[in-house]
Amino acid sequence: MCSRWVVLALCCLGLLCADQSLKPQLAALQLATNNPTLTTVALEKPFCVFDSSLYPNKSYAIYLYVMKESASAISSLVTDNSSRPLDSTFQQTSGGQLGPYKAASFNVPNCASPPHLADVGDINKVSDVLKQYLFRVGDDGTCLYDPNFLDVCNPPLAPDTTYRFKYVLVDNTEGIMKDQTLWSDPIKTKRAKLPMKIDTWPGRRSGGMIVITSILSVLVFLLLAGFLASVFSAVTGSEDSSAETKGSSQAVQHSETRPQLSSE
Repeated sequence: MCSRWVVLALCCLGLLCADQSLKPQLAALQLATNNPTLTTVALEKPFCVFDSSLYPNKSYAIYLYVMKESASAISSLVTDNSSRPLDSTFQQTSGGQLGPYKAASFNVPNCASPPHLADVGDINKVSDVLKQYLFRVGDDGTCLYDPNFLDVCNPPLAPDTTYRFKYVLVDNTEGIMKDQTLWSDPIKTKRAKLPMKIDTWPGRRSGGMIVITSILSVLVFLLLAGFLASVFSAVTGSEDSSAETKGSSQAVQHSETRPQLSSE
């Protein structure tokens, strides 16, 4: 009997640890092939993550917080002393350098009816499936510069920069945090290529090869133009000589016919 309770306790402890180890993840490669990009990161929405913390007749929201990996661990808190979630903005935290900022607020995903990933093959449903399944951090390029923008700002991320992400469950009625995930593993945005290193040819030619190819192309064009001009000149000359020959023969014929007319 005692051993049974020990096993049950270990199972419960295992479930608790499993819940506490949940963290934001990159979206599946099949749905976000270019992820991360230079300025965005596509994350899976937290389906079935906070179900044990939800109560009937309550209103909840999911907050997404973002901070740079270089930010201090001391400043990684997302609530104040009264468990109220912070409303720190991108500007106030220098883009996550000084601490986490709130990048999004959306409804709790419905665990009972998750999106059908098979519908991605349907062009009429793919947009809705992606909207339900993932959230793209850094997808708003105008909110920072729009004075009339009042919603949560989700501006582009910095290239070649490592970030961490956290989901927080908030009780809208009480305005306090009810649950949260761990911070995600470090996720780094892509690095911009230098212009001279951008491969613009299938054969990966260097800059010198591109210049040589361009010069040769111009020379070939000039040679072709000269050849066509020569052909045109030759054709025109032959037409003129044939016209002169024809005129000479006609003059000879006229000169031969005049004496015959006078003899008669």
